[in-house]
Amino acid sequence: MPPSGCCSLRDAIIAEKLTKYYGDFLAVDHISFRVRRGEIYGFLGPNGAGKTTTVRMLCGLTRISEGKAYIYGYDINRELVAVKKLIGVVQDISNLYMELSCYDNLMFCAEMYGVPRNKRKERVMDLLRFFGLEDRKHVKFKELSKGLKRRLAIAAALVHEPKLLFLDEPTIGLDVKSKRQIWSFIRKLNEEGITIFLTTHNIYEAFRLCNRIAIINRGKIIAEGTPTELRKKVSGNKIIELQVSPPIKKSAIFDSVDGIIDVKVGRDNTVYITIDDTIAALEGILRMVKKLNLEIIMLNLRGADAEDVFIKLIDRTEKNIGFSTER
Repeated sequence: MPPSGCCSLRDAIIAEKLTKYYGDFLAVDHISFRVRRGEIYGFLGPNGAGKTTTVRMLCGLTRISEGKAYIYGYDINRELVAVKKLIGVVQDISNLYMELSCYDNLMFCAEMYGVPRNKRKERVMDLLRFFGLEDRKHVKFKELSKGLKRRLAIAAALVHEPKLLFLDEPTIGLDVKSKRQIWSFIRKLNEEGITIFLTTHNIYEAFRLCNRIAIINRGKIIAEGTPTELRKKVSGNKIIELQVSPPIKKSAIFDSVDGIIDVKVGRDNTVYITIDDTIAALEGILRMVKKLNLEIIMLNLRGADAEDVFIKLIDRTEKNIGFSTER
């Protein structure tokens, strides 16, 4: 049984001041967070931010320099054998065997994970069906497309029925169709009760899939929350998208309108108007449109999108501006 007091029944992962040094280089800088059971938790950051190093510590693949971490209540430093029974890991580089077929790769993994002999074939066939690989079960791994290789790698990590799945950049290098297919499998796995820890530098992937997201940069967590909460952290400004006929060519016509911060005219003649006072800006824009005898084709008000949030939070870090991550 897990040691009492170190983990609530809600938590799949607890990290407390988790730290990793490589010599004098501080790769992960005393980060703390919790992942709830049954959620998809995103770990979002630019390349080199510390994402993969964090996963490797949580999986026991690299030594923790300082701090503690628990997986379903088990201390990674002291109870790694118990931890490994609970987790599946899909790294950005597959460790499956190129010359083995899909079926043989999964059967080998089932044996390595200690799946009982009388249950291996059934488990392997269930996974092949789930990931749409049943008709390719005798195809060698090296002959699969990138997308199918990624599916098989995820299947291999699930062969022992783990409670927690680590996915390290699962869609990197995939085409759009393959990415969407992997996203669909991730959602289905989560619906079946598997907790998922997803690392990515794909902003849209994190905001589309994850219940909560931690943004990491230079080894530090700079923000954490749901996609909606993260948008609110930088949502002082909203954007009005405007198309009129005849099209506006110059942004200067809105110079006298209150509530507007910036105006840009796109190549498709869409006007992007950044505002800090919604009512004043809309009233002024509508007055200007009427004054110029223009016809509104499209008017859309939106908050910060995923890319806006990510860039603004990263920029704050780069400029050494403090940012609260209190929950």
